[in-house]
Amino acid sequence: MTTRPASLLFSGYWGFGNFGDEAILRVIVDEWRRRRPDDVLTVLSAKPEETAATFGVRALPRMEWRTIQDAVRASDVVVSGGGGLLQTATSLRSLIYYAGVIREAQTANRPAAIFAQGIGPLDFLGKQIVRRTCCDIELACVRDEGSATLLRSLLPRVDVRLAADPVLAADMPGHGAREVTLAREGLLGVRGDMVAVIVRHAPIFDRLLPQIAALVDKLALEHHAQVILVPLQVPDDADAATHVIRRCKSAPLLLAGGYDLPALAAIIGACSAVVSMRLHALIIAALAAVPFIAVPYDPKIGALMQNLSYPQAALVPGTKLDELADGFWNRRPQLAAHLAAATPPLVARARLAFDWLQELVERATRSPRA
Repeated sequence: MTTRPASLLFSGYWGFGNFGDEAILRVIVDEWRRRRPDDVLTVLSAKPEETAATFGVRALPRMEWRTIQDAVRASDVVVSGGGGLLQTATSLRSLIYYAGVIREAQTANRPAAIFAQGIGPLDFLGKQIVRRTCCDIELACVRDEGSATLLRSLLPRVDVRLAADPVLAADMPGHGAREVTLAREGLLGVRGDMVAVIVRHAPIFDRLLPQIAALVDKLALEHHAQVILVPLQVPDDADAATHVIRRCKSAPLLLAGGYDLPALAAIIGACSAVVSMRLHALIIAALAAVPFIAVPYDPKIGALMQNLSYPQAALVPGTKLDELADGFWNRRPQLAAHLAAATPPLVARARLAFDWLQELVERATRSPRA
């Protein structure tokens, strides 16, 4: 039986200028257009006009609850994610919002999906909210084993499936697109190895700032790399990068920042190494088989390293910097080969999440909407 075009409503952290979440939405939209080009995609956003113009979707204000209720009733499937939405690390209010959208779908008798999310951390009340609002969800797929274990403990009747972050399904830019981006950023004339460093403000950043600056200097002065500081979320990441530069004896470059997924992929793809606090910069490095040193400010970064079985130590407080930097620099060919072998299974898992969502949508559109 053929299915009619579907209406999908997406709930996530969109319209706030966060690189990772915007990259997730970019991949979701592009992948879905390839699969089902006639479907109507509606996104809840903090800046609906900007989201609509950027992604070619219908977008609605995320905090107008009556509008959300109407959009849920007009949809065939409600999709929560990707990203880290069901957690209380940000705030209990945030969790109540995202769980509320799922509950609204169930109240309206609309299928709902937890899509490629990272789950947790959740405090006691947060666990009760997830347990009660998501107990009848039609699809639950998560991006790492820790999230799967937590969600299975809360939703024992739900078939919780292991997927991967949607950005792992991103298309990497070709040589021509890379050259255009590098020329725009003034990087075409860089000689030798280029190393991208991506930092952000977080509690661990202040503790690690001296070590990050020392690592930049070691890579620049001893290994003759051109270090570039790449802000993803402007102006916050640019401010963090400036703190690093002020402590450096070398002269790293500070890029303008504010990049979309293709631009960052072009920059990272031209690098010989990456040092990053940002999860999705590490994911792009893995896709490009560019060796990286992770700075794990959040458990999701450790989860990625575990998913990749990545053999390079992270930069954490107490790290012996000389051993870390020299060992990493000398092992880059082996690390690149490891990433080239370890990343394709995660890419397959990321695409599998779209297969599962497509199956749900096609089941929902075989019969008239209630």
